[in-house]
Amino acid sequence: MARYELKLPSMGESVAEAVVTNWLKKVGDPIEAEEAIVEVATDKVDSEVPSEVSGIVSEILFKVDEVVKIGQVMAIIETQESADASAPPQQTAEILMQNISDIKETTLSPQIDFSGAERFYSPLVKNIAKQEGISFDELAHIKGTGLNNRVTKDDILAYIAHRTQPKATTVAPTPAPPATATSIDQRSYTKHGEERIEMSRMGKIIAEHMTLSKQTSAHVQSFTEVDVTRIWQWRNKVKKAFEANEGEKFTFTPIFMEAVAKALIDFPMMNISVEGTTIIKKKNINIGMATALPDGNLIVPVIKNADELNLRGMAKIVNDLAKRARANQLKPDEVKDGTYTVTNIGSFGNVFGTPIINQPQVGILAIGAIQKVPAVIETPEGDVIGIRYKMMLSHSYDHRVVNGALGGMFVQRVAQYLEKWDMNRTL
Repeated sequence: MARYELKLPSMGESVAEAVVTNWLKKVGDPIEAEEAIVEVATDKVDSEVPSEVSGIVSEILFKVDEVVKIGQVMAIIETQESADASAPPQQTAEILMQNISDIKETTLSPQIDFSGAERFYSPLVKNIAKQEGISFDELAHIKGTGLNNRVTKDDILAYIAHRTQPKATTVAPTPAPPATATSIDQRSYTKHGEERIEMSRMGKIIAEHMTLSKQTSAHVQSFTEVDVTRIWQWRNKVKKAFEANEGEKFTFTPIFMEAVAKALIDFPMMNISVEGTTIIKKKNINIGMATALPDGNLIVPVIKNADELNLRGMAKIVNDLAKRARANQLKPDEVKDGTYTVTNIGSFGNVFGTPIINQPQVGILAIGAIQKVPAVIETPEGDVIGIRYKMMLSHSYDHRVVNGALGGMFVQRVAQYLEKWDMNRTL
């Protein structure tokens, strides 16, 4: 075909549009099949859109920061077949020689394994790095000007040009700005002695999402205190062996997720969503795990079919999703279809809070910090004072469809699963 229409693909359940954040190609650039052409963002995840064909970018129909609806045409790509067929014989020969040259460069260039990279690099940047023999260490020191400080094509090309100069072979790293609790970018200005800071794109989306949730759901909270001494002691026994065998840490999070999954089985009317006046009971238990990003924003990757996982499997999925969420490497499918959400506010030292429901769900559980506290302990000989490890659970739920009894019993059931932990359990 002569022209290929690149459309914005489906980005997940309830996502109707996305914002263009960065074009990785410009008009006239060649592009390969499966190569990313544009970066977009929704209120759930940032993602790259690849081209399904090889060819030349002939039109770009949306500018950066413009909103694109799912299914809208974003760009036009002239396929390589039609471009070659219309070229004069001499130009066709030049194209053929250039392709041969590209193949030679790719074949002879050092092969770099990116599987262990913690920083995100687009396919285009990876290809350029491989062709130019740029190592991991060099990439890590290139200042990125793209989304979330990503290295763009222009960044790496500028580095390569600088790299060829005899007196400058590396680019010194530029320290990232400190993470803050607000969703801001670096666009700021001073007016009448005040500093006015423009919210970031993601910050604006989160603000809109949270405001909509408060307007939609009748939020109410229930709180309960949990004695997690048994869990604290049990985890101390198993965490070193787990880390030695799996090469990763064993945190409290998978234990909490398992308890929530069990409670959702016991109380299926917490595993629902609402559309108007219709209640939709969910067959699968998919728990969202609110994860803090380096810039202070939050993203919620989803643990699918959490009730079917053993504790070891839960731990590995929790670690994988958290790591890739912080590296901005989640796929759209990994942040959709959640039926209930858990947020660990204890990681910031908070004791309890009142989280906002993640629409269209009807409940969210905030887990507070674990603290050593004096407590009354019942024994056969009478009550004594001892040191226990305790934390608070804060349950926000939608009072339109979840009454106080259900909301309170649910969070209490989570607490019971945690307090009655089997100290002889194997991991």
